[in-house]
Amino acid sequence: MAGMPPATVEVNDAVVQGLVRHQRPDLRDLPLVRVANGWDNATFRLGDHLAVRLPRRAEAVPLILHEQRYLPDIARRSPVAVPVPVHTGRPTSDFPWPWSIVRWIPGAAAADVDPAERGPAAEGLAEFLLSLHLPAENGVPVNPFRGVPLTDRDSAVVERLGVRERYPQAAALGAVWMQACAANAWDGPAMMLHGDLHPGNILMAEDGTLAGVIDFGDVGAGDPAVDLAVAWLMFDAGARHRFIDAFGPAVEGDTWMRARGWALVLSTAMLSNSDDNPRMFAVGEFGIRQVLEG
Repeated sequence: MAGMPPATVEVNDAVVQGLVRHQRPDLRDLPLVRVANGWDNATFRLGDHLAVRLPRRAEAVPLILHEQRYLPDIARRSPVAVPVPVHTGRPTSDFPWPWSIVRWIPGAAAADVDPAERGPAAEGLAEFLLSLHLPAENGVPVNPFRGVPLTDRDSAVVERLGVRERYPQAAALGAVWMQACAANAWDGPAMMLHGDLHPGNILMAEDGTLAGVIDFGDVGAGDPAVDLAVAWLMFDAGARHRFIDAFGPAVEGDTWMRARGWALVLSTAMLSNSDDNPRMFAVGEFGIRQVLEG
């Protein structure tokens, strides 16, 4: 079984309450509830309008720092809510790493919404990505697993598809992968990227429109096709065509071909590493079906 990496530091309510009490005493009386335990971060809701984000393992520390560094500027451009840090927390004897208090964004994660009901978010998500995908300033990190040339991920994809009992459609998926890798490489400037855009990190309002985008730890610079892969991870064919149409000439055909390849990279990563996470396993399964549809 392949699953979530273990925590190096398991944070509990008492530790988080202590951090808030000492560094933001004005917030000490707000109720605290753990709401998420991801691969990289634990998230606690703090009162009605805030959340505390803390790394679970050493590898996630740079991700918190990326959010603290880049989210304020992203928020200024974004047409929807993003979790802007309102406090950058310092390490203590109880917790060895930086942490954040961020704005809480209400909404249902798209991963918990029936895919057939996600369509109203298509135009809003396109608008968000158009606001995000601007040339990156010097110093924005390049994630070696995201936004790089698609061919850099070839060995990982081929290895995953080699597990035939998990991927009975491996031959068809391999053909999609070869077609995506044959597309022209990104030759524009390195663009700002979310880097981990999937239905678990997209929040929807009650009417099905886009409420917000969260989890910017993988923010970086590179080929925007990695974020555009959300067309296959998030939407069925009808909504996907509306999402793609919303970009118009801002995104050309080769980029969409690479985006479909990235959808295959990300879907297989979820399917191969989420045996203990049915929610993300389901996102991977849906993505594989959509990639095969075209």
